Amino acid sequence: MNLASWYDVISNQTAIVDAFQTAGIKAVRWPGGSWSDIYHWATNTNCFSSSDGAPAVNDTFASFVSDIAIPAGLDLALTADYGTNAACNAGGEPSEAAAWVKAALADGITPSHMTVGNEVYGSWEEDLHSSPNNSASYAAAVTGANGYYALVKAASPKTLVGVVVEADNKSGGWDNTVLSNAKGSYDFVEYHYYPETPGSENDTTLVQQSAQALTTNINTIKAELSEWGTPNTPIYVGEIGGPYSNPGKQSWSITQGLYAGQVLGELMNDGVSRLTWWIGFGNCNAQAGNDGSSVYGWQSFGAYNVFSDGPTETTCPNAGPIGSMSPTARAFQLFSNVAVNGESVLTANVTGDTTDVVAYAATNNGGTALVLFNRNETTSEPVSITLSAQTSAKSVTVETYDKAIYDESNPATTNTWAPPTTSTISSPTLPLTLTLAPWSMNVVIIH
Repeated sequence: MNLASWYDVISNQTAIVDAFQTAGIKAVRWPGGSWSDIYHWATNTNCFSSSDGAPAVNDTFASFVSDIAIPAGLDLALTADYGTNAACNAGGEPSEAAAWVKAALADGITPSHMTVGNEVYGSWEEDLHSSPNNSASYAAAVTGANGYYALVKAASPKTLVGVVVEADNKSGGWDNTVLSNAKGSYDFVEYHYYPETPGSENDTTLVQQSAQALTTNINTIKAELSEWGTPNTPIYVGEIGGPYSNPGKQSWSITQGLYAGQVLGELMNDGVSRLTWWIGFGNCNAQAGNDGSSVYGWQSFGAYNVFSDGPTETTCPNAGPIGSMSPTARAFQLFSNVAVNGESVLTANVTGDTTDVVAYAATNNGGTALVLFNRNETTSEPVSITLSAQTSAKSVTVETYDKAIYDESNPATTNTWAPPTTSTISSPTLPLTLTLAPWSMNVVIIH
């Protein structure tokens, strides 16, 4: 999950840590999107705070580490300020980034990743360099004895240093310029993915196509890396969501949950090293997003955050007590039972209705973990599960989050964001036959 310095994480420490641990969240990115290019960690201030806002007073970096990252056991990624220097009159300074990772070590944590800037390829990103949002200038700042890569690695050798990419795959484009000119000065690349245009969200596209389209873009980045002689460079999806701005009710609907679950399956298969969703807490949409009948959902609000900020966040009514999980958060919770350290990805083949049913698989403590999606809104889907390496089973556990559970959260009924259901099959036989409820994500553990 992403967290941002504008949300008072310190005052909400217990709720955040508890929610992250319940959902199986292991990684966090800080200090938050485009704010990264105006944020100065040493003073916990932003350039241009009068127009862009100021960080929460409690959210010093040291406090964030001691109260959130360490207690929750989180792997920490930082985004260095490429856009502004501390005086707010020129571009970012690599020495500031190096001092940051050095301070992190003193605070008791080693940042696993530091990316140079946030979406610097975009004109929306603050950049006070003489050639703003310029790929050649960006690559030059990363390289050399006094560049971001050398100084950050000298301060914290175990911190991976990365550059931003946009999967453009064109001659003279951002990626090709950066990956060629900065070759040897990046350990990973960071990519952001928002497949929807605000106001034009479509449930069918989101549920049935958007996660798979992300794999297409990941393959584009892999091809770019191979072209410039750096194949197998880790790819980090630093931000991901639905619409790129102004999310509506789809963001807390079952439809985004199904998209999020498939994203996790696709990226597991793609070998993506790290993903942090935008955002965990602190980004409820105060504007009027797409809350109309064209997308499914009972609530009258949208939010980037996938855990509730609590009743004090009046722009997202009915999101539940602080830490309540949206369907997207539930997707992470379910998938944490599949993407387990030490296990291996397996191939899951689907025959028959490949429009509605999609599957992902991994080993699981001597058995098999499957994630099965029914992408049909109204019709249940029967499936038959055959395991190539197994002919018998002793136990089967099925965890399900579906449209019916989401619908129960409507304040007209229970007004509670209900958890997934769990069932067991005590005397299973293989092949195993199951019926998947409409619009459902199902984790099946077979031993």
